Amino acid sequence: MAETILVTGGCGFIGTNFVRHMLERYDYTIVNLDKLTYAGNLENLEDVAGDGRYTFVRGDIASMADVEGVFERPIDIVVNFAAESHVDRSIMDPDAFIRTNINGTFNLLELARKKGVGRFVQVSTDEVYGSLGESGAFREDTPLSPNSPYSASKTAADILAMAYFKTYGMPVVITRCSNNYGPYQFPEKLIPLMITNALADKELPVYGDGLNVRDWIHVKDHCAAIDLVVHKGEEGNVYNIGASNERTNIDIVELVLDILGKPRSLIRYVTDRPGHDRRYAIDSGKITERLGYRPSVAFSEGMRGTVDWYVRNRGWWERIKTGAYLDYYEKMYGKR
Repeated sequence: MAETILVTGGCGFIGTNFVRHMLERYDYTIVNLDKLTYAGNLENLEDVAGDGRYTFVRGDIASMADVEGVFERPIDIVVNFAAESHVDRSIMDPDAFIRTNINGTFNLLELARKKGVGRFVQVSTDEVYGSLGESGAFREDTPLSPNSPYSASKTAADILAMAYFKTYGMPVVITRCSNNYGPYQFPEKLIPLMITNALADKELPVYGDGLNVRDWIHVKDHCAAIDLVVHKGEEGNVYNIGASNERTNIDIVELVLDILGKPRSLIRYVTDRPGHDRRYAIDSGKITERLGYRPSVAFSEGMRGTVDWYVRNRGWWERIKTGAYLDYYEKMYGKR
């Protein structure tokens, strides 16, 4: 009988791509637990909804009753993507981040412990390490130094997950990845925001001087790395995941405009956000050496493919960029 993987937050950007990745490659049964917040979209997996190996359950990891309900079926592996993940939103409403990212992770860990789950993968972020200077890269032993309510809540979840390994012997593995890009990303994040605004001939808001640096990885490479961790990762270990593609924010914005043939006059610099980390970079040596991870999507190829996806799926993001999203957008950028 095929093993069952519980994927939390499977209707979000990375979760959606991971569900697709696993269904394409394995015969696992996938249970997708998602609250369907603003960033969770059932439409993302509409074409696999009829697959007998896939089940969607609407529920909130911060509700112990919801988590208990999904664990009524046998679960062999948990991959926890479910999280509030946008720094700006964490500054506006930190309570939601504490509830989901910390309390929700506790609920999952506790039920997984009680049910004897065979592997628990906590999907985290490089933001738990804080900010880098002009040189160096985050390693797994880099001290944790979060600078926003979002990264602080993810740090707390990581520490809790590792405590379950050390205290209860739970088979926990943690991944920390750099910035993702690719299809199905909610258009509040940098790359899809710039693509969709440019397609609509709207201004492209850039924080501060635009020189903040991030290490970018295509979501397909991230999913392949998590696949390796699920199958080969050593319990009690942290694995950093990156692609060595450091770019400034303004470089990304200008590349999007160039691909689309749009004028750079659309760029508008806006007041920087509080606590904006200057630079992130990931050292992926551990997962490369121990698990054989190699990113396969070249940045130029990945960016052109991503832009093309948003061009071809205009209806998807136009349906999203309405209502509550526009209210949020105006609050964040309208008066800067």
